[in-house]
Amino acid sequence: MQTILSIENLSKVYASGLRALTNINLDIARGEIFALLGPNGAGKTTLISIVCGIVNASEGSVRVAGHDIVADYRAARSLIGLVPQELTTDAFETVWATVSFSRGLFGKAPNPAYVERVLRDLSLWEKRNNKIMTLSGGMKRRVLIAKALAHEPQVLFLDEPTAGVDVELRRDMWELVRGLKANGVTIILTTHYIDEAEEMADRIGVINAGKIMLVEHKDVLMRKLGRKQLTLQLDAPLGAIPDGLAAWGLELADGGAELTYTYDSESERNDIIALLKNLNEAGIGFTDLKTSQSSLEDIFVSLVHQDPAAPSRPAPASVAEDGKRQVTSR
Repeated sequence: MQTILSIENLSKVYASGLRALTNINLDIARGEIFALLGPNGAGKTTLISIVCGIVNASEGSVRVAGHDIVADYRAARSLIGLVPQELTTDAFETVWATVSFSRGLFGKAPNPAYVERVLRDLSLWEKRNNKIMTLSGGMKRRVLIAKALAHEPQVLFLDEPTAGVDVELRRDMWELVRGLKANGVTIILTTHYIDEAEEMADRIGVINAGKIMLVEHKDVLMRKLGRKQLTLQLDAPLGAIPDGLAAWGLELADGGAELTYTYDSESERNDIIALLKNLNEAGIGFTDLKTSQSSLEDIFVSLVHQDPAAPSRPAPASVAEDGKRQVTSR
């Protein structure tokens, strides 16, 4: 797929000495939904602000559809829409006026039919003549989205777009996002609702302490870093794991009545067959079994809270190393 956003060796150090970003390298393909996950203070908003021209980078470069955001800032900026975290709106303007004005800021000719369609998609049409100061917080959030879409951007940034909003708005927003993706718009979102990323995103990026830790296709990520557990309800409690089964890393629970095996998603079939064969040979029977799998949230938490000094299992091929480029084929 064609790359629409290319970030190379991007770093940001504020005047206070705070290093917000370190050597970020990332390519995002046209028409994908990319979820950027990270804890508070990880650098998500700083990265978005640099791409959108709000904050200046200390080092590195950013190109949007081939346009450098510094040397060719007008062309680059006209391709980007941003829905910020903060509810910053023109309180005394009407919904129609502020959305139409946002379109004009980018030199777009008036298009009442397009503005109407955006407002209807966001359930704002009945509020089009209302002053923004009279709207609820959820409606103001909808207005921000409409303003970001007013100039028909090719890349849309959603920075914590559903934080503190009602269920209806979340549902409407994701329907809108799916429609934009179908029309070739690239969506880059940050969210604390990891279930949204798990449902919506094509690829997942994890950022922590200003560094990209991992970029991977969602399904591949779940396969590579996901963990599964097989729990067996034993027909007779065990006092200890037999020596012949020690290599399997089994764990006893519920007073020895449950036996748990944790394994990688990629090796489940052969491993489970071999384990059950070994249990049978050891004379250990079971009455029931169940399996469970780690979620994207489990993977995210384990990555972010990983002890840097502790040994870790080999990382996926797309995990970042300083100075190397993040590219995942689509």
